[in-house]
Amino acid sequence: MTDAAHHEIETLLTSSEPDEIHRGLDKVREAAARSKSPEELRPLLEMVGSLFYIDPFDRPDLVPLVNEAVSLVTEFGHWVIPYLVEDLDAGDVKAQLAVAHALGRMGTDAIAPLIAQYEKWEDPERRSFILYALGKIKSPDIAEAAPLAFQSASSEDLDLRDTATRAIGKFAESIPSGSMKEELRRSFVEKLQENLADENPGIRAKAVRGLGKLAKFGHLTAEEREKTRETCDLILGKDKKFEWDRAFLVRREAEETLKYL
Repeated sequence: MTDAAHHEIETLLTSSEPDEIHRGLDKVREAAARSKSPEELRPLLEMVGSLFYIDPFDRPDLVPLVNEAVSLVTEFGHWVIPYLVEDLDAGDVKAQLAVAHALGRMGTDAIAPLIAQYEKWEDPERRSFILYALGKIKSPDIAEAAPLAFQSASSEDLDLRDTATRAIGKFAESIPSGSMKEELRRSFVEKLQENLADENPGIRAKAVRGLGKLAKFGHLTAEEREKTRETCDLILGKDKKFEWDRAFLVRREAEETLKYL
């Protein structure tokens, strides 16, 4: 890529006008098609990645372009995975969420690097973004990351515990019924049941939702389905004591879960 082409793309992508940013992304796509060399594509990756920092509340008109940028990054190829994993440490929530979405779209090849980075980083916030990214991956191989989610679902850190509980339910969507090892399957159920008692209503809601996904995707035994039904009835105040979870968010998820039981 010539210096002139590089400068043109940089100018377009730093514009505040949606049409110009879109033109810049088109030119990046054209330049990427002409060269598959990571050395040549790395500057393009950095320029496209700068769009991840756009504030969707400040510039809602640019949200489609951020989504386009995420898709474009995944088109570069799997060589970008290590760079994206590093960018999870960007320190900007908007950018970290966009990077996590991009990694999720990279699929199975992103699982091992994300697991390795989880082990490397002990900071709860960083681990939260790793689990969020893993939850976006649609592959049966995501079962490899389940132990990380179980571990984090018991964390003292609220955000990490919340993200991990959500991830457990997301993993259940990607693993075919009957293919999960029994010990792992029981761990899914037990961890979600444990977090039903969490003091935070958001985590309780995600635990209920996760159990609903286990039911929906065929990961519960008949006995577990019945126990989950009883739990949902209790949350909704349908037991003889007429007690219920005070959080509407949790009750709403219980109503939804009952549809799969």
